[in-house]
Parts: sequence; structure tokens; C-alpha cells
Amino acid sequence: MNEKIAQYRAKIAGFWNAMEKKQKIWLGASVGILILTIVLLTYLFSRVSYEVAFQDLDSTDAAAVMEYLDTNKISYKLADAGQTIMVPAANAAKVKVEAGSQGLVRNGTIGFDQFNDSGSMFGPTDRIMDIQYRNALNGEIQKLLNVMQGVKSSNVLVNLPEETAFMTTEEKEEASASITMTFRPGYRPEQKEVDGYYNLVKTAIPHIKAENITISSPEGVLPSSNIGGNGLGSELLDEHYQIQRKFENDLKQKVQAMLVPMVGMKNLVVTVSSSFNFDKKKSDQSLVSPLENNNNNGIILSEKENSKTATGGTGGSGGVAGTGETDVPGYQATDATSGGSSEENNRETNYDYNKILNTIESAPYVIKDLSISVGVEKSALSAEAKTEMNNFLSTIIRSQLAESGQDVNNDALIQKKISIMASTFVDNGGATSSAILSTGWLTAIGVAALAIIGGLGYMVVRRRRQAALVQEMAETPGKVEYPTIDLENVTNENQVRKQLETLAKRKPEEFVNLLRTWLVDE
Repeated sequence: MNEKIAQYRAKIAGFWNAMEKKQKIWLGASVGILILTIVLLTYLFSRVSYEVAFQDLDSTDAAAVMEYLDTNKISYKLADAGQTIMVPAANAAKVKVEAGSQGLVRNGTIGFDQFNDSGSMFGPTDRIMDIQYRNALNGEIQKLLNVMQGVKSSNVLVNLPEETAFMTTEEKEEASASITMTFRPGYRPEQKEVDGYYNLVKTAIPHIKAENITISSPEGVLPSSNIGGNGLGSELLDEHYQIQRKFENDLKQKVQAMLVPMVGMKNLVVTVSSSFNFDKKKSDQSLVSPLENNNNNGIILSEKENSKTATGGTGGSGGVAGTGETDVPGYQATDATSGGSSEENNRETNYDYNKILNTIESAPYVIKDLSISVGVEKSALSAEAKTEMNNFLSTIIRSQLAESGQDVNNDALIQKKISIMASTFVDNGGATSSAILSTGWLTAIGVAALAIIGGLGYMVVRRRRQAALVQEMAETPGKVEYPTIDLENVTNENQVRKQLETLAKRKPEEFVNLLRTWLVDE
């Protein structure tokens, strides 16, 4: 055994000594890169990829999941202070299904499934049963809210009135619910979703009114649209917000489409701010006008004429001569007069005119005010370009504020609504370029490693073939004919050198003896 090892060591040493310095350097570098590549590939292929299986866990649920994983000898990692548990990607789906079937993750809630647990052999008391029922109801409502879109966690407290047979309907307390909800970062519930929370709680709790439900979040109270009308979180407000945002985005795109060819996308930042009037006005008009070509008169509906004549006769003074009891002394009595006549004519005409009823309803979306701010890279903004931008933005603002009631012909007022800033932008492309550079370097290193491995393999195969040929020639020396050196017939020095190198490589002992002979002769 030791002899074989010594033979192998001698062969390796002979192979190493027969190589030139450059070959030794290339072979060492190739072996080093090959070893490094093998280590990296082994690390990449043997590395376990972990996947998030549970997140936002409380301490109780995290402990239950960890106990299950330890029992089944499944590796895991903890993150986010124990609120997130990661398992190998190959076992993630299985762990989720089994943990769900066993009810390990409850999000800190206790539902009606607690009544399935075995308790006292005599059963719980009424007081304990009441407490368990309230806790279970709180837990079930919390579970329903936690599965809603964007909800991170929730806490529910339900207050159920005590029912007694001696209380009237008016004296009975009403049920109430207090709920706090935490949403995931960046999520903003719409009004219809908030109304869905109220309806869910209302149908889950018996004998509860909507006004007795309070739902709040860290940002404030979430009111229902059925309580307090169209308040701050109403659906109408969301609609108005979307309309205003859409208008600003559309106008921003139009401004960018005009200015980007002038300065470039990387050298431009546009911000649009607007104010809308969402008041909806409705007015009724009742107009009456005469007919055309009719002396400003209408159509005659009816006409009525009345004529009356009266004639009076002659007569003397009345009464008996003398002074009576009712006469006034010294008052001159009237003489007899002749009769008179009178005539009366009356004409009544009824006309009908054109009647126009107009119902005017103004659009509820009127722009009250508008401002546009543009930031441009200092090196890309010239005085002429700034003037052109200012004229373009002034035209846009005048056209948009035409119905706002402001004096759009006032240049000073329009200029207050335009802001063009020239500044030096911060280069945010460093991370991207470095990432691209890193990827390129990695690709180049990989290609170089493959090339070196291929070259190393070729060299090893070639060396093995040469070693096998030398061994074969050594085993059969009678069949090998070494070239003779005829210095008299050889005229080319290169041929002599090649023959000497061949002799030195194939039979170094004879080469040494030849050199000694030449030295002795000289």
C-alpha cells in the first residue's frame, strides 16, 4: 500500500516538475476556481428555501405552531419578533393545511368551538356558561372581521343585556358592541366596506341597533352611512375624491406629454392641485310669451260683451203743503224736474299666451381653483424654454378656469397659479446601475469559470494521454526508436533543438550522457 502511494506521489511530482511556470500558474488558478465553483454550487443547491407560512401571530398561536413543528421535526425560522414563522417551501402547503385543520391559529380568539372541549362532568354553571357564550360571540365576530380584505387585526367587545322576567320592554337594556380594527399599511377602506362591517356585526348580535355599534381604527372613528348621513367617510365623499384625482392625473399626463419632448422624462416633475365645487343646483323657470305677428296678443279663448241703457220720467214735489212735524223750517223745497237717460257698454276678452317651463340643473363638478407646479433639471432649462412653458401652462389654466368665475384675463392672477422651478435632480439610478453591473459581473465570472473548467479538463485529458504514452513506451523499449542526432547533415538549428528536446523528454539519462560526452570532447 505504501509503495503504491509512493508511486503515485512520484508520478504527480514528475508531472508537476515537467510543467513550465505558466502552466503551473494556470493549473493552480484553474484548480482554485474549480474548487470555489464547486463550493458555491454546493451551497446554492443544498440551501433550504424557506417560505412564510404564518404571519401576524400572537404569542399563544405562535407557541402552538412551534410545538406542532417541533413534534413533527419540521425546521422553521422566526421573524418579526416571533409574529412570523417560516418553514421550508416544500412543506409550506402541508403545514398550513394541517395547522388549519387542527385549529392551531386562532388569532387570539376563542370561538364557539370551545364548547366542544370536555369540561366538568356535572356541566358548567349558568354564570360560567354566560361568560363563555360572550367570549365565544366576541371571538366569532373577530374571526369574521379578520378575514375581510385589508384587515390586519381586530378586537371585539359585545355587551349583552341581562334578561329577566320582571322587566318591561322599555326597561330592558339594548345590546351594544365596541370594535377596534387595524388595517394593513396603505389600505384605506371604502364606505361600502365600512357599511359591510356594520351589517356583519348587526346580523351576528341579536337585538342590536346600528346606532349602538361603534367601529374605530387608529386613524379615527369609521361611521356608517346610515348614521349621520353623508359624513366624512361617506360613499359620496369617496366618489368626489376619485373624480378630483382622475382630473388631476389626466391633466398631469397632458402637461407631461407636452413638456417631455422639450426636456426629457428624467428632467421633469409635474404636480397638479385642484379645488372642485361639487354643489348641485336645480332651478325652475316659468315663462309666458305672446304669439308672433299678433300685435303681442295671444289666442282669444272667450269674448263677452254687455250693453245697458236706462231712461228716467217727470214728477212734482212730494208731500202736503204746510209745515209738518218732519219738515225743516226755512228749507227750500224742490220743484218738479224732467226725466233723464244712461247707457253702459262692457266687453271682456280672454287670451291665452305661450307658457314655457324650464328646469335647469347645473353640473356638480365645477373647477373652483387650479395650480400647476413644474420642476425641471437646471441644466435642461433655458430662458427661452421657461418662457414657452409659462405660456403653455397659462393657456391650460385659463381654459380650465373659464367657468370658475375668476378673471382669467388677469395675467397677475394666472401667474400666481404657475410655478416653474429649476433645480439639480438627485440621481436615483445608482442602485439600478449597480444592480445591473453586479449581474453583468456575475455573468462574466460564470462564463470565465466555465471556460477555465473546460480548459482545465482539456489539459488534464491531454496530460493523461501523454503520461499513458510515456508509460507504454517505457514498458516496450525495444519497439521505440529514438531519433538520432546527425549534426553534420542537419543544417537548421531549430531541427537540432527539437531533436535535443525530444531526446531530453523521452530519455533524460541518455541526454545527460550525451552532454557529458560533448563536454569531455571540448
